[in-house]
Amino acid sequence: MMAAPASADPLHDEIAPFGKLRVAIAVSPAGGAFWCTKNEAGGYAGVPVDLGKAMAAELGVPVEYVVHQNSGEITDAAAKSSWDVTFLPRDGLRETKMSFGPVYEVADATYIVKAGSTVANFQTLDQPGVKVAAVNNTTTMRGAMAHLKNATVMGYQTYDEIFGLLKSGEIDAFALSRDQLNAMAKKIPGTRVLDETFKQTVTAVAVPLNHPLALAFVTKFMTEATTDGVLRRAYDNNALKDSPIRTK
Repeated sequence: MMAAPASADPLHDEIAPFGKLRVAIAVSPAGGAFWCTKNEAGGYAGVPVDLGKAMAAELGVPVEYVVHQNSGEITDAAAKSSWDVTFLPRDGLRETKMSFGPVYEVADATYIVKAGSTVANFQTLDQPGVKVAAVNNTTTMRGAMAHLKNATVMGYQTYDEIFGLLKSGEIDAFALSRDQLNAMAKKIPGTRVLDETFKQTVTAVAVPLNHPLALAFVTKFMTEATTDGVLRRAYDNNALKDSPIRTK
């Protein structure tokens, strides 16, 4: 008698078609709930790294991290089948390119101004000739472009590049989440983070479009992760012990 073929696993076929969970991450020194960092051993650390590892373990497959320079690159790769799951800021444009599950972070976006700047608030920042940097093709960049009517918003590919420009005084301000800018201010003496907030950025798990089984799985995983300690441990492991988990 011929042996019957092994039964297929529709979920694994959809979420891990190559036998591993490919997690798209963005790497920079910024840290936080979205950005990941490269460690001395050549591996990666970050909240998405820990969540991806736990998700792969639940699926019973290895994890592989697909590294990008920013969230815009991850978005552009969504239709190329180069990653299976990611964790990134959500906005209307991205909702046309991928399917989002539960939000796991809500961050306030604002600006840091260069050392010696006389800018004190949004009104004095939004003036002709003022150069504001943002990471290219990101939710924060689109928010800053909508917010500022007179200043010029300039996109750059990496956090590192903008950090250097701010430190040298070649740009007037940098748009990013408040927590990350507060950390940056400690590294560049004389810079100041403005008190106002121009938008809230929500970060969520996502899968490519037309992957309903994958979306159902990651939705269940993240819903449970917020209550069973997995998400809290991911925060604590990545220098976010004092950061509350904000889902709305």
